[in-house]
Amino acid sequence: MNNPHEMKLIANIGTDDVKQEPIRAGFGRGLLEAGKKDTRVVALCADLTQSTQISKFAEAFPERFVEIGVAEQNLVTVASGMAAMGKIPFTSSYAAFSPGRNWEQIRTTIALNDRPVKIIGSHAGISVGPDGATHQMLEDIALMRALPNMIVLAPGDSTEAAKATLAIAQIDKPVYMRLAREKTPIFTTNDTPFEVGKAYTMWGGNDITLIGTGTMTYQCLLAAKQLQGQGISAEVVHVPTIKPLDVQTILASVQKTRNVVTAEEAQINGGLGGAIAELLSEQLPSKMKRIGMRDQFGESGTPNELLEAFGLTGRHISEAARQLVQ
Repeated sequence: MNNPHEMKLIANIGTDDVKQEPIRAGFGRGLLEAGKKDTRVVALCADLTQSTQISKFAEAFPERFVEIGVAEQNLVTVASGMAAMGKIPFTSSYAAFSPGRNWEQIRTTIALNDRPVKIIGSHAGISVGPDGATHQMLEDIALMRALPNMIVLAPGDSTEAAKATLAIAQIDKPVYMRLAREKTPIFTTNDTPFEVGKAYTMWGGNDITLIGTGTMTYQCLLAAKQLQGQGISAEVVHVPTIKPLDVQTILASVQKTRNVVTAEEAQINGGLGGAIAELLSEQLPSKMKRIGMRDQFGESGTPNELLEAFGLTGRHISEAARQLVQ
C-alpha cells in the first residue's frame, strides 16, 4: 500500500495506539479560532452547547453567542437574519433536529436567499449508539445535497474538522457540516492539506477505488491495508466535501481502476453513494458497490456493535472490494 508523502497522514494507521477524539471537538476548536480571527463570526445553539462543543466559543465571546433554546426552526431563521445583516452565523444542534426538524426553514430562509449560514449537524450517523434510531441521523446528506446553493461537508477526523470550520467561516455561501459523536481515529495531521471542494487520494492503488467520507474514510484505509495482504491494490479517495464533488480527482482514480466502493455512515440513497453513482453513470460507467445504510433505520447499541451489525467496517469494505475485483 503506497502512502503518498504529500498527504502527511499519521504513520500508525490500523494500530491499537492510534489517537482518537470526537470530530465535534475539532469543530469547537476551529470555531473558537474563527471567532478570534473575525468579529463577524457569531454562534447560535439550541440548548446543546456542551454536546456540540460550541461552548468554547460561548465562553470566550458571550456577547456574540445566542442561546435559542429548544426551537430549531427559530435557530436557523434568526441565523439567516443575522447573516443578512453582515454576520457570519454558525448554528449547532444534533443533526436529527437540524436539519432533521427545521429543513423547511433552512430551505426557505437560508438556501433560497443564499445566506452564508453555517449549519453544524452534530451526532450524525449510526455511531451515535445507545440513543437509538430517533437520534441516529442518517438522511442529512441526502436532505442537504438536494438544496441549491448548499455546500455539504463531512470531515474525516477532529483535526480536519478544525480546518474545515476555519475554511467555511471565510466562504460567503450556506454550508452544512456533519459531525460524529463518538471518539474516532485521527488519521490526518496539521500538515495534511484541506480545501473546501477538494477530494484527496490518500493511498495509491490500481485495482479498485475506495471512496469514503467522514468517519468511513478511516475504515477505507483499514480495508486498503487488508486488501494489500490479499494481492489487491486499492486506492483510497477521501471526500470531505460531498457537494460540490471534486469531479476531477474522483474520475482520475476511477478511470484507472474502473471498480468503485463508496462508504458512508448514512443512507446510500441520496448520500455519498448516490452522488458518486450519479457522476459515474453520466461520465464514466463503472462497476460499483455502495456501503452504508441500505434503506433502514438504526437501533440502540454501542457504536462498534452497530458498525459491525450494519456492515460499516473496514472488513466489510474489503470484502465488497474483493468481490467486485474478482
